[in-house]
Amino acid sequence: MTTSVSTKGQIVLPAELRRQDDIEPGQEFDIERIDRGEYRLVRRQAPANDGLMDWLLACPEKGYFVPIESESTDTM
Repeated sequence: MTTSVSTKGQIVLPAELRRQDDIEPGQEFDIERIDRGEYRLVRRQAPANDGLMDWLLACPEKGYFVPIESESTDTM
């Protein structure tokens, strides 16, 4: 597969690769320069609870889960 660099310096991952690896908009990657013209692209892992609040708030029974204000435990 081939792709190109845009005038903004962006590289597009081909749709086939995005589908195979479940890559969604907004996901972050690390890029390493291995040698001149050779690079390594690695998808960052999302935090373990990423999206948990959205999932809980999407509960079919509205109002069942609500975010609460919490205080810091740093002073305890």
